[in-house]
Amino acid sequence: MVEGARRVIAQNRKARHEYFIEDTLEAGVVLTGSEVKSLRQGRCSIGESYAHEEGGEIYLRNAHIATYDAATRFNHDPLRPRKLLLHRREMGRLIGQIQREGYTVVPLSIYFNSRGIAKVELGLARGKRKVDKRETEKKRDWQRQKARLMRERG
Repeated sequence: MVEGARRVIAQNRKARHEYFIEDTLEAGVVLTGSEVKSLRQGRCSIGESYAHEEGGEIYLRNAHIATYDAATRFNHDPLRPRKLLLHRREMGRLIGQIQREGYTVVPLSIYFNSRGIAKVELGLARGKRKVDKRETEKKRDWQRQKARLMRERG
């Protein structure tokens, strides 16, 4: 994971409900100045976003970073594809697993690391079926009940 302080800007809570997250990794993102300023204001949504391979590179799609109000004509397109910065070995491994059936790469969170650089936490995911989602919900409810019982009994 990441050492030191990190300031989370956006989280994809739906991803852990919709997918089995098998592996996570950190990637940098190529951003324009107005995108960084908008991220610093916390105006970002990654609920519907995903990463996919295009021409040997991996791009983040459907990540909505709102336009920065003070950036007049130099503003950015809120839904433009953003290139992810990964080591060649990591990129090759991800591309191989994306091309396999059933795997997808979803962003779990966008944050600024301790040095102030925007990073994306990616998860290699396999889709859940409806039965799996129900099972996960039952386990979560049982853990909640168990914690409540333990608190009451001391």
